[in-house]
Amino acid sequence: MFVRTESFSQFLRYYPIISLIVLIHIALFAVSALPIFPQLWVYEQLAGINVFIKEGEWWRLITPIFVHMGFAHLLFNSFSLVLFGPPLEKHLGKAKFLSLYLASGVFANIITYLIKPLTYSHVGASGAIFGLFGFYIAMIVLKNHFITRESRQIILPIVIIGVVMTFMQSGINITAHIFGLIAGFVIGWISGRK
Repeated sequence: MFVRTESFSQFLRYYPIISLIVLIHIALFAVSALPIFPQLWVYEQLAGINVFIKEGEWWRLITPIFVHMGFAHLLFNSFSLVLFGPPLEKHLGKAKFLSLYLASGVFANIITYLIKPLTYSHVGASGAIFGLFGFYIAMIVLKNHFITRESRQIILPIVIIGVVMTFMQSGINITAHIFGLIAGFVIGWISGRK
């Protein structure tokens, strides 16, 4: 389920939404690295900066999902999406997968806005990726045929490690991770019960 055996061109064809999201991650990171723009231009325009959200810049509840600070941040989130996203894009279809991903990320960013101080700012796809984890957990709880016993044995430890690491590392938006996970779980629960 989580082993990728496709060629690059097959991956692009089978998982166009994941491919597009990763392309956006890379493009925004590349723009921020080019000397054409000031170094923090992408961050300043697209980050979830609570004070600017309060002033009406509501797009900042969506755009942080696609922006990353540093190559390691970009690599980790993009790799996680490529590894754990394909089974869901295949199972749910393009539109529902994109809805799950964006809904989890936006919900995580809304709660971040509501809970964190106005001076708080954040970027990254982690809330959306934790939403995918939450969806998987809902499938495990519901004993859905979609997720096999072997896959359960992979995803459960990864989610547990991800949650534990959330609280152990500095600079992590704990709120986004936890509420992205909750959003994905709720969406998975509703989807799995139908």
